[in-house]
Amino acid sequence: MWRAGRVLTWRLAGRLYSSKPPKPSSSSLSQSNYPLRPQAEKQRRRKEREGAILSSQRSTAEDNVKWSEKQRVEYTAQTPPGTKKDTSLPFPSSYSPDYVESSWYQWWEKEGLFSPEHHEKLSHAVDKTFSLCIPPPNVTGTLHLGHALTVAVEDALVRWRRMQGHRVLWVPGCDHAGIATQTVVERMLLREEGKRRQDFTREEFLQEVWKWKNTKGEEIYNQLRRLGASLDWSRACFTMDPGFSRAVTEAFVRLCDSGLIYRSEGLVNWSCALESAISDIEVDSKELSGPTMLSVPGYEHEVEFGTMLTFAYPVEGHDAEVMVSTTRPETMLGDMAVAVHPDDPRYQAVHGKQCRHPFTNRLLPIITDTMVDMELGTGAVKVTPAHDHTDFLLSQRHSLPRLTVIGGDGRMTPLCGHWLEGVKRFDARQIVLDALAERKLLRGKKDHAMTLPICSRSGDIIEPLLKKQWFVRCNEMAKKAIQAVEDGQLQIIPHFYTKTWKNWLSNISDWCISRQLWWGHQIPAYRVELPDSTDKQEEQWVWGRSEDEARQRAAVKCGVKPEDISLTQDPDVLDTWFSSALFPFAMLGWPQQTSDLQCFYPNSILETGSDLIFFWVARMVMLGTELTSQLPFKKVLLHSLVRDKHGRKMSKSLGNVIDPLDVIHGASLERLQEKVKVGNLEPREQVVAMEAQRKDFPKGIPQCGTDALRFALCSHKMQGEDISLSISQVLSSRHFCNKMWQTLRFALGVLGDSTTPVEPLEETTTLNSMDRWVCSRLYSTIVQCEKSFEAYELHTVTSALYSFWVHSLCDVYLECVKPVLVHTDTEHSGRSRQVASSVLYHCVSVSLALLSPFMPFLTEELWQRLQPFRPGAAAQTSLCLQPYPCSSQLAHWHFPDEERDFPLVQEVVRVARSLRAQCGMTKEKTAMWAVCSSSQAQILLHFESAVWTLSRISNLHIYCPQGGEGVLSTPPPARSLVGVVDHTCQLHLHVQSEMRVSKQIVELTQRREKLVPKLEEFLCRVQSPHYLTKVPAHVRQQTDSKMSALQQELKNIEDQLKVLQGSQTTE
Repeated sequence: MWRAGRVLTWRLAGRLYSSKPPKPSSSSLSQSNYPLRPQAEKQRRRKEREGAILSSQRSTAEDNVKWSEKQRVEYTAQTPPGTKKDTSLPFPSSYSPDYVESSWYQWWEKEGLFSPEHHEKLSHAVDKTFSLCIPPPNVTGTLHLGHALTVAVEDALVRWRRMQGHRVLWVPGCDHAGIATQTVVERMLLREEGKRRQDFTREEFLQEVWKWKNTKGEEIYNQLRRLGASLDWSRACFTMDPGFSRAVTEAFVRLCDSGLIYRSEGLVNWSCALESAISDIEVDSKELSGPTMLSVPGYEHEVEFGTMLTFAYPVEGHDAEVMVSTTRPETMLGDMAVAVHPDDPRYQAVHGKQCRHPFTNRLLPIITDTMVDMELGTGAVKVTPAHDHTDFLLSQRHSLPRLTVIGGDGRMTPLCGHWLEGVKRFDARQIVLDALAERKLLRGKKDHAMTLPICSRSGDIIEPLLKKQWFVRCNEMAKKAIQAVEDGQLQIIPHFYTKTWKNWLSNISDWCISRQLWWGHQIPAYRVELPDSTDKQEEQWVWGRSEDEARQRAAVKCGVKPEDISLTQDPDVLDTWFSSALFPFAMLGWPQQTSDLQCFYPNSILETGSDLIFFWVARMVMLGTELTSQLPFKKVLLHSLVRDKHGRKMSKSLGNVIDPLDVIHGASLERLQEKVKVGNLEPREQVVAMEAQRKDFPKGIPQCGTDALRFALCSHKMQGEDISLSISQVLSSRHFCNKMWQTLRFALGVLGDSTTPVEPLEETTTLNSMDRWVCSRLYSTIVQCEKSFEAYELHTVTSALYSFWVHSLCDVYLECVKPVLVHTDTEHSGRSRQVASSVLYHCVSVSLALLSPFMPFLTEELWQRLQPFRPGAAAQTSLCLQPYPCSSQLAHWHFPDEERDFPLVQEVVRVARSLRAQCGMTKEKTAMWAVCSSSQAQILLHFESAVWTLSRISNLHIYCPQGGEGVLSTPPPARSLVGVVDHTCQLHLHVQSEMRVSKQIVELTQRREKLVPKLEEFLCRVQSPHYLTKVPAHVRQQTDSKMSALQQELKNIEDQLKVLQGSQTTE
């Protein structure tokens, strides 16, 4: 079911109507209001992307990624599946996903940690419930990055709520995928046994499908486990399970009883290759810019599409003709009328007249309708009610008969006459054209841009056919779904989808739920035959939960004895989306009032891709509300689509799908290319796909691991533009994993050498400014995580956690406290070391808990290794059951003054290091002078030790021109190099070496050349006419501050150049 939804553009043959294009099928979800890009624009953008891929220019983004194959370390301890991993083994020197991700999942699963029943064992359990279902993937499918994004987002939310003490249920499921599965099994039987489906009885064929499912069906579940999804596998739900099938039958019967399901004749998307109606999502739209030869299943030679044919109908009784245009001349055998606009002056004389069909001798009325666009083509259109959606509507308005001239097998029907009966539809096309030419009625042929509907399962060209099918009335249910959002009962995130929701559901049509397949839920409806019935009588249908119930209903309906009735069950099956729409409650045992249904329904949230908002989400809302009298969930969280780095939607038809397991384990370029070759791509698309791989992955895909992939996916803003994921981003997350690994190696070394135990978190009191600062940064990080998790802004959570671990903990705090922690024989007191060790332990331990929802394997591995040093009572068995850190626990660690002041220290350190680098000082430590305001001086004194350590200087002399307590009163020495911190603070470094002086002159000159254009840009901006009126005050203030700093730095550069050049002259 996790297929990317397709929006269909259906510009069908010769439809010259002024209204919007007709919808492609009798689906409940009209596509007409979707904001489609013009076809020419879509074609242009696609060609541009393909051209960029095929050009000689190499891809720049991936070229910047330098990686080499890392040594793989494997976990080799004898650990039976399901037993806890041994973390007492020596700590490997570097991070390896193979080592880290081994054994943990089997242990989590065996311990039942993902079951809501485990909730009662939590010491921090709260009386709150969090439930959701995974969008059930197709049983035939393999995961792609879109699935991985869904798993990463949902599992992060699930693990977060579970750690908060909620009673959590996340149900795994798998969709039986009627057409996809039947197609796969048919191909397998043909390949292995040389048999077709028709060579089996229905029961025999279904046995073969079940055998295939039982052999292959677990693969998708194993892939979900590989991604670390914390699903409750004891409740795994397959849509063809007996319990689920009973729910489908119950839903059908109830909806029939309430009049919401009915049987009628209507046009459907028909795949002649499959001989079945298919849903909108199983239709691809292929854009053609003009004449194109395409392979079509069942044809030896390619068929031409992308041309428009014009032919004439003679007007009966007049020396006149009406010309019509079409891209499907074979359907003209089913023409029932010719339509013109009532105001078109060219056809005023033929209103009410008739045309003579050249082959059937039928008289076709010339009808008038305002739907016809007189500006397009000839202004006259052929009306083929049985083979075109808009023509079908016209036939209803004008009471036209409907003649089916193409059968379900794609061959012309007997109604066409002996000369065409049994001929394949596209072979008939040329025969019809030849016949028109012979009668001198063919008027021309021209190139025509069009969008061709193609069956995604078989590659066949979709044929709209008139069939008697079962339909769901959607109008009233859609109104309730719209009202639920408007009343705030159902929240859609991001909010901008609410407008789309209303627009689409306001234009809904009835939903065809019949499918002509064997694999699926056979429709529980029965055709009634009475002893005295004849073929001419109207069909009578009943439905029931069983055949016996249906027989009793038929007896009551017809007023006869049950034994006098003959019932024949409809051989069709229900659309897969019908059963999928029941998932939120059927998975919990509905229609039985099970304890799960009472506890976990409605679900807390539904998270899925934005492309499924109508194919799946809207149908769940409509059927859930109708069948349970409740909304199936309270919130809908929609994430964006994942695109490749070229901006193309990931699709099997483009060959650009990335298997997440290739990112987790790594894959060579040869392996990637082999996957493209075995795919069913057209030659040009295969060339583009393989060239894109050669550019994007010249050395293949590096092994990144599950944690890095999940973290990278969640680092994207999902509630907005589509995600263009580059492997370089995942590789960056792997580097973060290694950073965490090395941090733990250092921490474990410190804790192992310590002679004093770690203090409990609530008893750890900070001594110095750096302890206070890092503790407060951790507190603020937790606050940010709390706010962002509640707002479902996971990218903000991951950003905050990355920033704290890398930039605060590693780059700053560890660099500052290493002298305290490592050199035990120095002047640093034992108390300082104890506090620093405790602060380090808690920063790491709390951060691992914060990161656990995103990186379950790595955080579990590292957290378990910290446990021997844990103060107080033993923790829960696993990190995933630990309480999620909350800011209230760390309120005593909040020091806002330190956090507010420390950015000045960081900027001073940056400038100091820059000055040292300019002078080539790599090892020696020198003194520096800071010329600053008195308030800045107090900050630098407060963080004096950190400034010295991080700047790698021997001393920092502070000079305040205005004076200040505790600072020097003498200015820095002359001939010093100056670095600007801001407009009130500069650093001075005294330079004596002549070589350094010359080098510094060059570097200062280069720096000046870079700064001058920046200052000029600012000046142009502030001198613009509307600067004061249109630019907000806070932005103007920031601009003024930046300009002031630039001007001050340029002045300092000029002063320094004078000093340095003067010193050269003197010497």
